[in-house]
Amino acid sequence: MLKLKKISNGRKNVEQVKELLDSRSGDNLAKYRETAAGILKNVQKNGDLAVLEYTSRFDGVDFEASELEVKEAEIEAALKEVDQDFIKALKNAAANIKDFHAEQKDKSWQKQKKPGIITGQICQPLKRAGVYVPGGRAAYPSSVLMTVIPAKVAGVEEIIMLTPPDKEGKVSPVILAAAKIAGVDRIFKIGGAQAVAAAAYGTETIPGVDIIVGPGNIYVSMAKELVFGQVKIDMIAGPSEIMIMAEKDSNPAYIAADLMSQAEHDPLASSILVTDAPELIEKVKEELEKQIKEMSKKDIIKESLENFGLMIEVVNQEAALEMINLVAPEHLELAVKNPFELLPAVENAGSIFLGEYTPEPIGDYYAGPNHVLPTNSTARFFSPLSVRDFVKYSGFIHYSKEALKEASDDVICLAEGEGLDAHANSIKIRKQDQ
Repeated sequence: MLKLKKISNGRKNVEQVKELLDSRSGDNLAKYRETAAGILKNVQKNGDLAVLEYTSRFDGVDFEASELEVKEAEIEAALKEVDQDFIKALKNAAANIKDFHAEQKDKSWQKQKKPGIITGQICQPLKRAGVYVPGGRAAYPSSVLMTVIPAKVAGVEEIIMLTPPDKEGKVSPVILAAAKIAGVDRIFKIGGAQAVAAAAYGTETIPGVDIIVGPGNIYVSMAKELVFGQVKIDMIAGPSEIMIMAEKDSNPAYIAADLMSQAEHDPLASSILVTDAPELIEKVKEELEKQIKEMSKKDIIKESLENFGLMIEVVNQEAALEMINLVAPEHLELAVKNPFELLPAVENAGSIFLGEYTPEPIGDYYAGPNHVLPTNSTARFFSPLSVRDFVKYSGFIHYSKEALKEASDDVICLAEGEGLDAHANSIKIRKQDQ
């Protein structure tokens, strides 16, 4: 029998929901951060030697430095080993992801504000990106597509993939197949904080990068946090979550299935239903009891739902939307008859799924929008991974002699007002020549 948490008057209990989400990160991140910092320092100092030592200790594989990089023959063998229907599905998903992200491309521009004044922006891709693809509980070829394709669309020159090996020193064939389809340039068999360190600082074998993206365990997250500034990162992602808004006539079987689809990721995943129909909550509970019996990861699902699942009863749809914006969920399903009518009221969510026939997995794998999303309420200020993460911008300015003369008094006034005489002098010395 599932023991699910339930709260009423959700609007008044939003802090309870946030505390539930925050509790998944553990009581003390300091110990994880300290461990990650030690690994970073060691790899920065000792390069390949440290990477090989950690790979032996954590992954149980003794490599030579020359064995860290995946060879082309391994990739070709993987393509033959993977079921061709799976390859076809990956290619179809990749096409959708590429199509969606192509719309995000920005451009350089310039304009002449008035005679003698030209301003503009240069938009250019980063030179080298590092993509982290986790191992552990399962292989995630979808994460390969979601992290690599935006970088390719942006025009990144070289994409490096880092992923932990299995006990035999191999990378999952489906990961390699996805990497080939997405367009990865080089792949290294390295995981954990040591992979982040190698990508951030570079080693004798592994080139340093400009940005590190992709999800990972707590040590990966802490390492990414610590190298930020040395390189760019996408975000610090925590355990996954879904929030489903439903109404009286919503299908309880669909809702139960979607709650479980998120719960099976991780015992720390959080699945939340918010509704103004208390009778629906009971029907969803019944469906969960029935469907969970057929799931291969029923133990993970049960642990996730009982520890971090939540049923929230609110008075009306307005209160449900208010709760959504306060919680700012990673995934939001509007499992209602008229989702497009409610969409303008959603201010904070990582990815939004509209209608009962748009379950979260269609976004995880296939539709096109990115599935690397902000968690733990950070959708209030963070965005999904996008093409924009892989580009940088420079502004440029040109003033003619006459245009500078016209602006000089204002600039001198502002500089002197800040007490920066040398700034003012830079303008005055030119004004003397006019």
